[in-house]
Amino acid sequence: MTDHSDKYDNSRPVDPTADTTGTPFDYDSTAPSSPTEAYPTAGPYTPYNPTQPYPTSQGYDAPQYGQPSYGAPGTGPNYQSYGTSAQPQYPYGYPQYGYQPNDPTAPYGRHPLTGEPLSDKQKVTAGLLEIFLGAFGAGRFYLDQPGIAIAQIAVTWLTCGIGGIWPLIDGIMMLTGNVRDKYGRPLRD
Repeated sequence: MTDHSDKYDNSRPVDPTADTTGTPFDYDSTAPSSPTEAYPTAGPYTPYNPTQPYPTSQGYDAPQYGQPSYGAPGTGPNYQSYGTSAQPQYPYGYPQYGYQPNDPTAPYGRHPLTGEPLSDKQKVTAGLLEIFLGAFGAGRFYLDQPGIAIAQIAVTWLTCGIGGIWPLIDGIMMLTGNVRDKYGRPLRD
C-alpha cells in the first residue's frame, strides 16, 4: 500500500481566511495572496486616440517616416549630390512630349509603345466614316486606299447589302487602331 502522508501536511498552520471548498491539493501557500502582488504594475490604461502622437512611455518613439519634399528637385534635407547630375537637362526645365516639330521623320509624333511614326490620318475619323458610309468605301478613301474602297463598294452592292458587314467590321478595326494607312503607319488618336 502507498503512503500518502506527505500530501496532507499537518505541520503548516491553518489559514482561517483561506478558501476550503476545494481539495487539499488546490491550496498553495507559496502563491501570492493577491493576483497583482507578484507582478509589476504597468501604470494607468490610456485608450488609443488617433489625434494624439504615439505614446513614448512604452519604450519606443514615434516612427520616423520621411516627409515629402515640395521644393524644387535636388533640394531638401535628404538631398545628397554625387558629382554630376544623372538627369538629362531639358529646355525650359521639363521633357517635351506630344508634337515635336524638330523630328522630320515623324511630324505627327510617335507611337508611345512602339516608337513608330504616326500617320497624318486619325483613327476616329476613318472609323466613323467606314461605319456610317462604308457601303460607299468612305473610310478607305479617307486612308488613300482606293482599291479596298472599290472592293467594298462592289461587294456591298453586288450582294444587295449583305456584304455591308465587311465595312462595319472594318470600321470597328479602325477605331481600335488595327488598321494602318497606305504607308504602313499606325493611325493617330
